[in-house]
Order: sequence, then structure tokens, then C-alpha cells
Amino acid sequence: MRDERSDDAARAAGLTGLVTEPLSRRGFVMTGLMSGLTLATTRVEAQVIHTDSAGIEAGEVRIPAGDGPMPGYRAVPEGAGPFPVVLVIEEIFGVHDYIKDICRRLAQVGYCAVAPELYARQGDLSTMTDAKQIVRDVISKTPDAQWIADLDAAAAYAGSAAKGDLGRLGVMGWCRGGRGAWLYAAHRRDLKAAVAWYGPIQGERTEIQPRTAGDVAAEIHAPLLALYGSADAGIPVATVEEARDRAKAAGKTVELVVYPEAPHGFHADYRPSYRREPAEDGWNRALAFLKANGVG
Repeated sequence: MRDERSDDAARAAGLTGLVTEPLSRRGFVMTGLMSGLTLATTRVEAQVIHTDSAGIEAGEVRIPAGDGPMPGYRAVPEGAGPFPVVLVIEEIFGVHDYIKDICRRLAQVGYCAVAPELYARQGDLSTMTDAKQIVRDVISKTPDAQWIADLDAAAAYAGSAAKGDLGRLGVMGWCRGGRGAWLYAAHRRDLKAAVAWYGPIQGERTEIQPRTAGDVAAEIHAPLLALYGSADAGIPVATVEEARDRAKAAGKTVELVVYPEAPHGFHADYRPSYRREPAEDGWNRALAFLKANGVG
């Protein structure tokens, strides 16, 4: 029998072009980051961007968390610093080469970028080839309170051991991580700016994931840049507009940019959904937004 709820979750996560065949569940936790790209993709696109490490320090790190070291990736310019901090929130697929490259891109323009593996306790994403399984067995079982605390731990690590300046703290997230950017902006009072790339606004509320991005829109503590595509089958633009208007009514700042005909995942250069022009424009807007709001 087909799992319709899993199908709906997969659509909401923007899984067009991703593998969804049934596989057996893996029962161990990640202790390190995956090498290469996620296995949960039908093919790797030729336009994959690779940013080198010249002039920066980049690599896997262990981030002190409440129950032990959490795997993560850090990229930071060479030199004494301190540098403004951007917390990078992954998609549902783990901190793979695409997320690592984003950290290096940020470091190349002067940021201390840290991407913690927020799903390390729930499953080993490096082995999973079934996108719907990831949603069902990992994403839906990761409490919001857990990953928010882990982002706080990553920020503390950046400020104490990674040459980061927490007085200039920002967050940027993609897909499910875009939802995370909204929620983290409602959590962290000293956050200066947030950027949400096509993060789901609606969704099922559960005991461990009790609020949606739309629910917290009026509570954000920092200006938020929302980058979305008009052709995103899982995120109606009207829902983002409603969240923006709810934030505005509460005296908050949400700058919404909607790219015509862009699908979900338009920034993901390793996936068929990639669209170069909106991806590049969104990236330039994101960097300008961070600097304009004190993260730079």
C-alpha cells in the first residue's frame, strides 16, 4: 500500500528528481560527515560548483553539544579574525558536498560559516538513497527543540573556537533548512539577519515539531530575506506572502523575492532543479542582505 502521507511530505520538501524506491531502514547514527553528494538524487548535474580552499581554512569539525561531539563543517578566512558568523542549515540530505561548498563560498567573502549535522542522532544520511525514507524516518523524528539547541551549540563553537564574532551572527538555510531559518529567527534574540531559501511555510504540526514557519512569522527577532520560486509545487507563493504580511503587521521585516518559473531547489547546483540566474541573483541578494543588517 502506498504511503500517501510520505508522498505529501516528499512533495513539501521539494524532492522533484530524487530517488524514492523503498529500502530497508539503517539503524545507526552519523559520527562523521558524508563524502561526496547525497545518494538520494537521480543524477548529478554538470553545473556543480566547486569552491577551492585557497585563502581559507575549511574542513570537518566536532562541535561540542549537550550529549557529545556533533559532526559539522567549518570554513573561515585565514587570519586572526574575528569574522562575522553565518550558521548554515542543511537541506534534508545532510552536510554533503553542496552544503560544504556553500560554507567555502561564504568563507571566501569573509564569513565564518558553520554547518552542523543536525540529523546525526536520527539516522545516517550518508547511506540513504530513498528521499521519502529520509523524510519519514529522520526528518519527521527530529525534534525542533533538538536542532535549535544544536544551532546554538554551533554558534557557541564559532565564537569560542572558530574565530567567529557572535555580535555579527546570521543564519541561512535551504529547503527544510529554510524552514529552520524562520524558526531560528524566532528563537535567537541576538540574531542579526536570516535568509530562507524556499523553506516550507506550512506543514503538519506534531508534538515534537509543534509550529510551522508561518506560525512564528510575527515573532522573528531579525530581518529575514525570503527567496522562493513561483513554480515551487510544494510551497504556494500565497503562503509565503501571508507569512510576510503577518510579520509586517507585527512590526517585523520580511523581504520576499519570488523568481518567476523557478522550481523548488533552484539554488541546488547538483540537482535538475537548479536555475543559474535566480540562484546567482539570490546569492548576491543574500550577501547584500547580511551586510546591510550587521552581518559583515
